[in-house]
This record gives sequence, structure tokens and C-alpha cells, in this order.
Amino acid sequence: MESRTAAFPIDPVFLDRWSPRAFRPEPVDQRTLLTMLEAARWAPSAYNEQPWRFLYALRDDAHWPDFLASLDSFNQGWAHNAAALVFVLSDAGANIADAQAQPSALRSFDTGAAWSQLALQATRLGYHAHAMAGLDYAVARKKLAVPGRFRIEVAVAIGRRGAPDTLPPALREREQPSQRRPLAETAFAGRFPA
Repeated sequence: MESRTAAFPIDPVFLDRWSPRAFRPEPVDQRTLLTMLEAARWAPSAYNEQPWRFLYALRDDAHWPDFLASLDSFNQGWAHNAAALVFVLSDAGANIADAQAQPSALRSFDTGAAWSQLALQATRLGYHAHAMAGLDYAVARKKLAVPGRFRIEVAVAIGRRGAPDTLPPALREREQPSQRRPLAETAFAGRFPA
């Protein structure tokens, strides 16, 4: 596997975190999953609205078939081996007393911060988390009884890394941590470069 190196000194958890698709088909206990969700709960949010919500199913529990069926067929092809599936939602009107008020413009941004903390905590616990936008959103909304004011942002497969040869051939070569563009191409002092 290709190594990852940071240009500046950062905590190793940021380099250890990546999104594999090959998972071992073994369970995770609920307490461990709740520890990951607890980390997500402590994410920062605008006005402390905490717009994120999480729906989860553990492998082989009664909810698992509905969660798996809510993924598109590509993601079902590998996520069926995960230990848990988590659907990440954002509340359009978290803590808004006025029913006529506009939905929070930052709900997706804040919910993304919560997802990031979940992923980092999973890494600390020896698991990996892979976020997916490849969902059947209408199926997910119906099967998971998601109220209209909530937006389904992503689903997350969580588990311990498995062998790449458990994946379809086209995915095996991609089963390694990805690199990042250089910081000099991402962060700029002052105005956006011309």
C-alpha cells in the first residue's frame, strides 16, 4: 500500500483515516458504534443547532435489510460486508421556533463536521468508515421513515478492513488510501490566485 506523508506535522489519525470498501463480514458491538456516534455528537455547529441525526443498523439486525436496500446496487455490492450502516441526516429547521424561518444554510456543512468526527473516532478504534452518496434516496426516505424536514446527506459503511480480493475486480486496484493535492494548490494567502 502506498504510504501517505503530511507536509506539516499533524496527528497520525488524519493519515490513517481512509475509506476502504473491503470489509470483513463481522459484527461491531453497539457500544463501539455508539462511541463513534458520541464523537460525532461533539462536532461544532453554527449557533449550536446540531442539525445532524444518525440512523443506524448493525450487521444482521432486523433493520439491516432496509438499510442495505437503500443503497444503490454498486454500493450494495461491497457494503453488504460492513459491520454497520449509518445514514447521516441534516435537519432543515433545527431549533428554529418560527415555522416561517428559512432552513439553515449551514446544515450540510455542520453535518459534514459531525461525519468527519465519526470517521476519525472509527479510525482510533481500529475501524474504517466509508461515506457514500450512491443511495436510492426515495427508498431510504420511505424504508427509514425519514420526515420531510430532514435531508439525507450520505450513508456510511463501517467495519474492519478486509482483503481486497473480496471486492469485484474493478475495485481491487483502487483499494488503498488516496493521496491529496499539495497544500500549495489548496490554501492561498490573501486573494484567490489568478
